[in-house]
Amino acid sequence: MEVDVEMNLISWNVNGINACARKGLLGFIKKEDADVYCFQELKSYEGNVDKSLLNIGGYNAFWLFAEKKGYSGVAACSRIKPLSVTKGIGDKEIDKEGRVLTLEFKNFFLINAYFPHSGRSLERLGFKLHFNRLFLEFCQRLRKKKPILIASDFNVAHKEIDLANPRQNEKNAGFTIEEREWFTEFLKQGYIDSFREFTKEPGHYTWWTYRFNARARNIGWRVDYFVISSELKKQLLSSEILDKVIGSDHCPIRLMVK
Repeated sequence: MEVDVEMNLISWNVNGINACARKGLLGFIKKEDADVYCFQELKSYEGNVDKSLLNIGGYNAFWLFAEKKGYSGVAACSRIKPLSVTKGIGDKEIDKEGRVLTLEFKNFFLINAYFPHSGRSLERLGFKLHFNRLFLEFCQRLRKKKPILIASDFNVAHKEIDLANPRQNEKNAGFTIEEREWFTEFLKQGYIDSFREFTKEPGHYTWWTYRFNARARNIGWRVDYFVISSELKKQLLSSEILDKVIGSDHCPIRLMVK
């Protein structure tokens, strides 16, 4: 099943969309001229979004906020009007955190997701694994209808190659064996980490702590991914990390499909 036209998609954990707007988000959107933008970790709520982002010329905007103000949340801006938009995955406890927004297009579903963080003391690891299980079930239900494309901060570095200091982080959130094993099993269900189809070497990251001058030293983690169902593999053109773009502790990632 093929995408009708070439599409340019960008995903970015903005770590507060209003803060990112003050750092040039609208200029970035206009410069990149992508067909679809997916944003995670809005840290905002209805009526509180920077007004410059509410009516971006040429785009249809869709917002999903968490019930808790200033927490989580995802949004998507698309030139192509989707056939349908689904907010959440059908689980009350998960959906109140505003983590999954799905846009249906003619030949695929685009899922914009912000996975839970396991917590500094792993206090939310159980919740995250619960989310992971239900998220896979949600994907599998959609996939029975058409292929899937996922833009997401998965909040996990899958393999040692995906972070600068794997040994020091073996028991830390985002690199626990439970989180990594789930991601491995998820991909085995017929999903592809698109970036690794093009780039095999280490040293490519999407998140850096604000401390220790980590970004300048490239001491980071790759936790943001475009994952596609295997039916779309032939449509892959490129998958890259836009690590020079500033505005968040994450950088954007781009996927090109045809």
